[in-house]
Amino acid sequence: MPAERLAPGMLRPGCDIEALGCASTDDLEDLPGFIGQQRAVDALDFGIGMRSDGYNLFLLGPPGVGKLTLAHAFARERAAAEAVPPEWCYVNNFDDHRKPRVMQLPAGRGIRLAESMNDLIAELSRALPAIFESDEYRTRAEAIEVDLNDRHQRALRELQHKAESRDIAMIRTPSGITMVPVKNGETIDPEAFEKLPEAQRQRIQADIKELQEELVQVFRHLPQWQRDSRAKIDSLNREMSAAVVAQLLEPLRESFADIAEVSEYLSQVEQDIVGNFQLFLPDAKQNAMLFGPRALRDPDDLSWTNRYRVNVLTPGSANHGAPVIYEDNPTYNNLLGRIEHRALQGALVTDFTMIRPGTLHRANGGYLLVDALKLLREPFAWEALKRTLRSHELRLEPLGESLGLMSTATLEPQSIPLSVKVILLGEPVIYYLLSELDPEFADLFKVQVDFDDRLARGAQSEREYARLIATLVRREALPAFDRGAIGAVIEHGVRLSSDNEKLSMRVGRIGDVLRESAYWARKNGRVDLVTRVDVEQAIDKRDERSGRIRERMQEEIRRGTILVDTTGEYVGRVNGLSVIGLGEYGFGRPSRISARTRVGDGQVVDIEREVELGGPIHSKGVMILSSYLGARFATDRPLSLSASLVFEQSYGGVEGDSASAAELFALLSDLAGVPLRQSLAVTGSVNQHGGIQAIGGVNEKIEGFFDCCHARELTGDQGVVIPRANVKHLMLRADVVAAVADGRFHVYAIDHVDDGIALLTGIEAGERGDDGCFPGDSVNGRAEQRLIEFSARRRDFAARETNGEPGGP
Repeated sequence: MPAERLAPGMLRPGCDIEALGCASTDDLEDLPGFIGQQRAVDALDFGIGMRSDGYNLFLLGPPGVGKLTLAHAFARERAAAEAVPPEWCYVNNFDDHRKPRVMQLPAGRGIRLAESMNDLIAELSRALPAIFESDEYRTRAEAIEVDLNDRHQRALRELQHKAESRDIAMIRTPSGITMVPVKNGETIDPEAFEKLPEAQRQRIQADIKELQEELVQVFRHLPQWQRDSRAKIDSLNREMSAAVVAQLLEPLRESFADIAEVSEYLSQVEQDIVGNFQLFLPDAKQNAMLFGPRALRDPDDLSWTNRYRVNVLTPGSANHGAPVIYEDNPTYNNLLGRIEHRALQGALVTDFTMIRPGTLHRANGGYLLVDALKLLREPFAWEALKRTLRSHELRLEPLGESLGLMSTATLEPQSIPLSVKVILLGEPVIYYLLSELDPEFADLFKVQVDFDDRLARGAQSEREYARLIATLVRREALPAFDRGAIGAVIEHGVRLSSDNEKLSMRVGRIGDVLRESAYWARKNGRVDLVTRVDVEQAIDKRDERSGRIRERMQEEIRRGTILVDTTGEYVGRVNGLSVIGLGEYGFGRPSRISARTRVGDGQVVDIEREVELGGPIHSKGVMILSSYLGARFATDRPLSLSASLVFEQSYGGVEGDSASAAELFALLSDLAGVPLRQSLAVTGSVNQHGGIQAIGGVNEKIEGFFDCCHARELTGDQGVVIPRANVKHLMLRADVVAAVADGRFHVYAIDHVDDGIALLTGIEAGERGDDGCFPGDSVNGRAEQRLIEFSARRRDFAARETNGEPGGP
């Protein structure tokens, strides 16, 4: 089939704006759901509804197709109908404050308990000091002290009476109580004592010794009496504080009587407050005799102000359903929570009130959305998430401690049961790499939600696409778009899909164009309506902002620094086309491809590969065209050819097989000695049978050569040759289509090498006749004749070499 010159209508199939059925986006209703993602919608519905272990979801698709939006919408809709998850709270473990207890309370009750405990602490700080300053307490405490003093004094009086009956006096001195003999009420001095009879002195000494022993016994009983007194004081203190605490706790007990765990906790609180009531008393008002000395605490001991507080990790609301949370920064601490510390007396201390929740705590009982790439970039976060999902519990393990990097005293909080649906979002390559390299991934993320980036184009889908545009316009509070502007955006969506039978589902990029179009409309004085002109200006300006490198290359071609001919004919030289991608922006670049042939052993040398600039796919393409040459021209004789191919002025890597057709045309031209038209550029890959196969970036390649020709001057003879399979991918710029319509530029479609060589040379390619030979004046005939000559020369050379004649080695 000969090369086909494509009509302008085939180069940019436009949108039929009349079929949209609207004058502007104001006439269109919002899109109720999502278009073009039925597979993803079904998978999401299944994954979110599936409650078995491991049925977490991975949403895979290119950026901007609405993965996060769709996942949020589905999760919120399902969450709204689900029960509000319970609140999880940490409270003090009175047996070991380093191991805080966890409590589960219905939604809203945890916050109420925390507030009630704060109020209780405040009330106790007022009520307990007041009760110990009351008249009743003072009277009873003083009575206990009086009783102690009475017991002591009574014992001393009894001893004194006994001493007096034996004429011995008990005298208090600075060093204690002394026993001295008396006579007629007067103490006997030592000199007079020595004058007493021996028997009398021995009796007095024996009495004094007996009385001193009894005095010692009195003082030995004093500590026990003091202990008994303190026990009575302690019992009184407990009685008085217990009455106050019980009275203040009664409303809490009634409020949380339906929760056994809270009732048990309040009983422990009551016991601990009664046992540590002095913590609520001001230091200046404490009496060591009454309350005992305040013990010195370790620097890392639990602060009494936090001892009875409640740390609510996940405050909920009874008016909302299950939580739906997107974690934008999925670090280890952000996911699993952390334990904070504070400086105290030169040390870092902490307590259960300094436990901070992570995203998994807040999403417990609901849905957690995480960007997979961000998660994998954070150290230890991915392994921590997997460990948590496997164990179904949230265990707070400080990262520094688990790595042995921190020796500071910390906590070991009780773990929290976990029930969460994790939804990861990422590009397909991340999903497939995890599936291949992580053996646990498939068991934890069993639901694959695959997003398509393209939608089949048709009248119905274009109308739905128009509704999508209207939805985005209203969501962004943009001015209305008239139907011409809607049509331009739809056509841009077709261009983004790289297929004129498809529409791009990269909603993010469509939204960017809408916002930028509205901006240019305002700049152009249209504040209420965006027109096609504004949309086209927005698209052109986007290309202009990214087009510095493209313009620089076109400039160097125009100035002759980069050699590309757009007129004339040359043997063994053809214009090839490639695409340079710079992020989201790509453009076509013409390149000169040249070929040289000579007698050889059938080897086609790819110079790019020899110098390691050619990639494996490019080298594969060269090997395929070499195979085509051998099968086409050397079925009954050796291919006595040595050829070389090169991208001239190529100083970077060359990859892809889209230039293999152009390379083959250059080889055939040099073999046949037939010049090729330099006014044409060629793109397409070739198979072993000479068929021309589709390639990528066809629009950018055509536009790249068009810009080169336009910069010099369009002669009407210039154009681009593309595979016929790429016609359905054409969505060219309007200026290219206009030039084709005016006959100043052309686009040709071919199916076979023979179609292309005939177009490039103006000579028939030629088919083998009944005699098995190509016509002598055809391109193939001339090429075959040249190969026959190469073969003959090689045989002659081999014969001379064998006979040792000149020309041999």
